[in-house]
Amino acid sequence: MTSILKKVKISGVGIHSGEMVNVVVLPSKKPGIFFKRVDIKNSALIPATYDNVGETLMRNTTIGDKNGAHVQTIEHLMAALFIVGIDSAIIEIDGPETPILDGSAYEFIKIFEKVVDKKTPMKKIVVKKEIVAKRNELVKFMPFWKKLKTIIFNHTIWRRGNGYVKLSPNESGLLIDATLVYGDKIIGTQSYSCKIDETKKSKDNFIKNISKSRTFGKYAEWEWLKAHGMGRGANENNVIALNDAGDGTLNRLYYSNEFVRHKIIDAIGDMFTSGGFIYGHLESYKGSHALNNLVLRKLFSDKSNFEII
Repeated sequence: MTSILKKVKISGVGIHSGEMVNVVVLPSKKPGIFFKRVDIKNSALIPATYDNVGETLMRNTTIGDKNGAHVQTIEHLMAALFIVGIDSAIIEIDGPETPILDGSAYEFIKIFEKVVDKKTPMKKIVVKKEIVAKRNELVKFMPFWKKLKTIIFNHTIWRRGNGYVKLSPNESGLLIDATLVYGDKIIGTQSYSCKIDETKKSKDNFIKNISKSRTFGKYAEWEWLKAHGMGRGANENNVIALNDAGDGTLNRLYYSNEFVRHKIIDAIGDMFTSGGFIYGHLESYKGSHALNNLVLRKLFSDKSNFEII
C-alpha cells in the first residue's frame, strides 16, 4: 500500500460544470482511494470503486449517488494515481467534478510524483478467464427512461453498436490494445498499444507517449453540450476541438493519433476502480467508460475469473 507524504492542493475548472473546484489529497492508512464532498454537510467517504460507479452517460466516470454525494470525471486523476503507484488516499473536493487541468493525466502525474511515499507493490488482480463486455449489453436491460436518456446524452452508443471491451489472461502486467473508429476524417480508425508493468521504463513510456493526450470533441457540438450541462469548462488548452468538417482540429495535436492514446488514459483510470493492478490483456474496440465498468463488474461477479495476489 502506497500513500502520499503530505497533503497536496489542486484547483481548476470542471470540464462539464465550468466552475472552479478545489481538491485536497490527503495521506491515508486505509487501503483504497476515497473521495469526500466537503461542500456537503456530513458527507461520507465515497469509494472510487467499480461497484460504486453510478453514471457514465456524460462521457465520463462518476462515482457515488448521482442525486446526492457524487464526483464526476475521476478517470484522469485515477490514471495518474495508478501510474505513480498511489493506492491509498483521501481526496477532499468542494464540488461535484474533479478539475480537468490540461485535459489529460500529465499535470496530475507531475503533482503526485512530488509527494508519493516510498512505493510498495500494489495489490495484483490476475485475470484467469476471458471476459467480454459488449455494447449491446449496455442497453438491453435498460428501462425505457434510461434508454431515452442514453440517446440524448450519449447517442454514439447506438452508432457504435459492435463495440466491446475484453479482458483476458496476461501475467506480465496490463497490456492494452485500443481501437477507435470514427466517421471524422481526422480520426478515422486509430489503434494504439501499450504495456503497463511495475518497471520505471513502463512508467516513463506512459508519461512520454500517452500522458499528455487530451480529451476531444466537435466544436460544432459545443453549444449543444453546454445547453445540456456538458463542456462548459472546455477551452483550447484542455480539449482537442474538431472542426466542423471533421477533417482537422482547431488546436495543435501532440500526436497524430492522440485521440486513441487518450482512450488509453481513460481505460487505465477506469481499470484502477478495481482497487488494484489488473494483470491482464485489455482489448478495447470502440470502447467507452460504460464498457470498462461493465467488464469489471463481469470480472468480479465470479471468483473463478480472477486471483488476488
